[in-house]
Amino acid sequence: MTDRKQYLNRLSSPADIEGFRMEGDGAVTFPQGRMRLESLRPPEDGQDANIVLWCPEDFGPDITVEWDFWPIREPGLCILFFHAHGRQGEDLFDLAPRTGPYDQYHHGDLDAYHVSYFRRMWPSERKLHTCNLRKSYGFHLVAQGPDPLPAVLDAQGPYAMRLTVRGGEITFEVDGLVAFRWQDDQPLAGGRIGFRQMAPMIGEYANLRVTPGSSGQ
Repeated sequence: MTDRKQYLNRLSSPADIEGFRMEGDGAVTFPQGRMRLESLRPPEDGQDANIVLWCPEDFGPDITVEWDFWPIREPGLCILFFHAHGRQGEDLFDLAPRTGPYDQYHHGDLDAYHVSYFRRMWPSERKLHTCNLRKSYGFHLVAQGPDPLPAVLDAQGPYAMRLTVRGGEITFEVDGLVAFRWQDDQPLAGGRIGFRQMAPMIGEYANLRVTPGSSGQ
């Protein structure tokens, strides 16, 4: 478990994602020197077209996760999974294989938090932009706040994303603006992080930093 030093990854080339695990039919490329994720399947395939890319590191309970984000194509949706592990404490990578459908992640054999921060798939999501925090097992919506990210047409990234977990308190920020803060009285004990996208979304990511404790400083 990585819990003593900062994890740094530029996500700028194939070498940077050695050991990462893709679930679903996805492609990872680096056309701008940053990691681009997209599904290889059409959105008409529904949940079968969605993908998750897991970082190979296993992190402790108190962390700050930071990354740079560019929305490239919508509609779609982006999620960060964190503190993901088996329901009996197993390593996430020792569980049965997953292939992308969302119910495998919220009603499968794992526990996790998932923050959706670019929700542009359905007309209702595009009408009012929010960030949602859910806790699994289950599909429990535990916190919600405004999403300041613009639509792709007006996006001028990178946008600085920051998630802080300290003593069960979870705070999510976009470019320094707090979207939500929530206290979990029964917090999960740490685990893996992963980037999820809902087709046909294309997103780009760079400069992943995971710092133990409460601050990214």
